[in-house]
Amino acid sequence: MTTAIGKMLVLGGVRSGKSRYADELARSRARAVTVIATGEARDEEMAARIEAHRRHRDARWRVIEEPVRLAAALRAASSTEGLVIVDCLTLWLSNLLGASDAKAAGRETEALLAALPTLSGDCILISNEVGFGIIPANALARRFGDEAGLLHQRIAAVCDRVILMVAGLPLTVKEPLRRMPGTAGPL
Repeated sequence: MTTAIGKMLVLGGVRSGKSRYADELARSRARAVTVIATGEARDEEMAARIEAHRRHRDARWRVIEEPVRLAAALRAASSTEGLVIVDCLTLWLSNLLGASDAKAAGRETEALLAALPTLSGDCILISNEVGFGIIPANALARRFGDEAGLLHQRIAAVCDRVILMVAGLPLTVKEPLRRMPGTAGPL
């Protein structure tokens, strides 16, 4: 029997293997999978990236494209029998920071943080770790890095597991404590 995934955050740099790792986890389970894709094809390069993800995704999986209202999409897609993959939080955050509604990022982030503990099924949230690089030269890029870092900290706090992908390898950052049989303490 396969163990539950719970709520998992998968972080890593560009092309670190985040989506592949989430896809492999999903394929290893005999359950319904829903992918919530947050990216929007605003230019040819992004359209090509989205198409590459589509080609590698299991054709049996249900896909929901939701660039802004992620919490609502998660609530609608979550089920005890299923697994939801969100790909990805940093694209979602970019959409929110670029919105004409200046309060959208705060409102939608709070909604996501409130929704995560209430979801009935397993959920894998994918995001780009942007805090390993240099400090950007412009104000919007610095704000994005700050907002992404804070978002990751808050999401990691409510997730059961956090995985950092480096060179295609998953490094466990956080996992549930295992308990010794018959005791209340960790192993």
